Amino acid sequence: MLETALQLSAAFQQHLLLYGSFCVLIAGALACRHELWAYWTFFYACFLKPVDRGNAADVKALSGQQRALEGFYRTQAEVYDATRALLLCGREDMLQLAAAQLKHRESGQESKPIWVDVGGGTGYNIEKMNDVIPVNDFFSAVYLVDLSPSLCEVARQRFARLGWNNVHVVCEDARTFVLDNSTNILETAEIGEPILSKHRIKADFISMSYSLSMIPDFYSVIDSIADLLAPSGLITCVDFYVQSAASYSLRNFTGGHHSRHVNVFSRLFWRSWFRLDRVHLDEGRRDYLEHRFGTILNANERNYTLGGIPYYIWLGCQRTATSAGAAQRIDALATESPYLSPVHYTERRAEAANTAEIATRKQLRSKGFEAAILNLSANVPLPATFYQNRRWRLYYDEALPKHAQFNGEYIYAFAWEDPAEDQRLLGIGPNDVVFAITSAGDNVLAYALQHPKSIHAVDLNPSQNHLLELKLAAFAAALPHTDVWRLFGEGRHPDFRTLLLDRLSPHLSSRAFQFWLDNAGVFASAGGLYETGGTRIAVKLCKWLFRALRLRGAVRELCEAPTLRAQRAIWRTRLRPVVLSRWLSSLVVANEQFLWRALGVPPNQRDMIYEDARIAARGGGFEPKEAMWRYVVDTLDPVVENTLLKDSNYFYRLCLMGKYSEGCHPAYLSKKAHEALSQPNAFDGLRVHTDEFVEVLARIRSESVTVAVIMDHMDWFDPEGPQAAEEIRALNKAMNIGGRVLLRSAGLKPWYIDAFSAQGFKCERVAARTSGKCIDRVNMYASTWICTKVAVDPSILAEEKALEARVVAESSDSETVETLEL
Repeated sequence: MLETALQLSAAFQQHLLLYGSFCVLIAGALACRHELWAYWTFFYACFLKPVDRGNAADVKALSGQQRALEGFYRTQAEVYDATRALLLCGREDMLQLAAAQLKHRESGQESKPIWVDVGGGTGYNIEKMNDVIPVNDFFSAVYLVDLSPSLCEVARQRFARLGWNNVHVVCEDARTFVLDNSTNILETAEIGEPILSKHRIKADFISMSYSLSMIPDFYSVIDSIADLLAPSGLITCVDFYVQSAASYSLRNFTGGHHSRHVNVFSRLFWRSWFRLDRVHLDEGRRDYLEHRFGTILNANERNYTLGGIPYYIWLGCQRTATSAGAAQRIDALATESPYLSPVHYTERRAEAANTAEIATRKQLRSKGFEAAILNLSANVPLPATFYQNRRWRLYYDEALPKHAQFNGEYIYAFAWEDPAEDQRLLGIGPNDVVFAITSAGDNVLAYALQHPKSIHAVDLNPSQNHLLELKLAAFAAALPHTDVWRLFGEGRHPDFRTLLLDRLSPHLSSRAFQFWLDNAGVFASAGGLYETGGTRIAVKLCKWLFRALRLRGAVRELCEAPTLRAQRAIWRTRLRPVVLSRWLSSLVVANEQFLWRALGVPPNQRDMIYEDARIAARGGGFEPKEAMWRYVVDTLDPVVENTLLKDSNYFYRLCLMGKYSEGCHPAYLSKKAHEALSQPNAFDGLRVHTDEFVEVLARIRSESVTVAVIMDHMDWFDPEGPQAAEEIRALNKAMNIGGRVLLRSAGLKPWYIDAFSAQGFKCERVAARTSGKCIDRVNMYASTWICTKVAVDPSILAEEKALEARVVAESSDSETVETLEL
């Protein structure tokens, strides 16, 4: 007996873990029995139960799509919301974006808006919307339209529980739904009488959440919705999709193609998988939606939790929501031309002073205007830029190789030119038209604080302009200074994604919004904003070296030194012997890959440094690595010796500390600047061009630009190539007499200065860096030049005469373009 007991005890101990695990499973199943039952019901309804079998008599009495829907949803209606959280991604994002747009438009509305949720099912979206705006107070009426009686019943119970009297559940086909049932316009219309609209009352907001993909006759539903939506209304959609780039790559009205392409395997798999439940992922649904409406915002996402299911979030408006003169107005903003409306163009033309002025006006057309005319003639919506709330960002073709070469990444997360020195040399004022490189946008904002007449910010890299747009949106949205500081002072904000959806999205272009939605993690990363972009390599390498060499403490002390004397002592005794050592220079600074990939120094600019070193050697020995080391010494020594990193030199402080401080930062981050830039019309004169310099300058009215700040980018040109001469010619044509070009160079006398002199400019070197001398707080360049236009380039005069003759001969053809209506 004792032996048997001992055997049982040993067996129990041996299997104790197994028994314990079994008990835990049972306890867990009992605790989660409701969730398990919900998912079992979902699995049964979606994968096991035939749609047309096992249905109640009332379901069998239905017909068509309603019978199919009810056969599918009757079994799972009660557990629908509990089982869709992981599957139906993007619903909350769509609602946040819609709420942001509605609140942005609220001030211009005379009455409360009407919301129609098409295919609203159980009413989840309507209740969820209450998290961002009060549904019962904000909307005058909300209509949930769905064809499934079971889902509608769940929705009625939901709104009865919430006590919302302005929400109405309508079990009806979306094709026949109208807001005004008092009169059936189809019955009262005379035979042969054209029916302009069956909807006497319009909806201000229409939403579709994973319903479009389940509607068989989607063409007629979208047509009916287009008729139902008010002229200035908002429509949103979130849904599954699959699509190949071949079917959309040539369209310019979709709001951006980023991440839209779905590979062939995913297209086949997801289309077949969802078809089992009568969910159709064919691309025609989204295509027709984008064809019937203008696109405001567009985002292409993946549900990686469930295997990367593609889905999209889309916000749109009526095609005609943009004003009749939008193309002309945006064209005038982009080209500095006088605004000529289609209605008054003939009268203004008759008042023109001479044929040459007419020729100039005819020639100057922005690429956005040309795209708009092409779309109008093809009966498709205008490019998304025409439907934005803010018209800063001008149209560009993202598919062109010159834009795609940057692989969706900006190079500069912060500016590396001193705007205070620019202002001292140029004295930018209210009458100036400024042409400048965007870079990280810091200097553009510094120029905006001087209130010039207009600013043309130009960059070939779309992502650099996305970064500028984000900064503009932060001010346009009137974010508190604390949020702006966390975003761009510290480069980190844990709630950035929420800010993007709720506050910033109405002020961003569609492509910029998609970019920052994809890169929202930047502001939550350990390094933050300023360890991103192409220059992150240099910043991270410096951090790694300081850590490896145990110099982080010395770096912090350098940045917090209260006086120049203390700063110099730390530099000379603790940092300089290592940072400017020849072995480190040989391994890092003089390395070709480091120069190009980390510091952005191209070979042509490097050669200019070498050439100055050869001249300084005066026939003696020349060593490239020695020349580069000397260049770095002449850069860093004067900076540390003459500028205080604690409260003045924010450029180097940022590189060393990874963020700005409250006492040392760009001008646009001050509280005073925040107040000025947050004013409603602060950026009315700003135009953001995504193109090459020559392309933009060629479309700006002749002799209109007064100031051009082109940084060091001409150093990148090949001395044997035509690019420099072409750009100087374009600058000459766009600038007025007396207009000034400010440029910086790695060379003491750049080779292209002679070209400026030969093409109508008087050139003056206003700063030259020599050993021990600091020309500005960055001190990265060997020289600073101002080239003042004193004469017209001779080749331009000949071209203008030829153009005048051609315009006179073709004037009748030009008028046909001017009279097109939007």
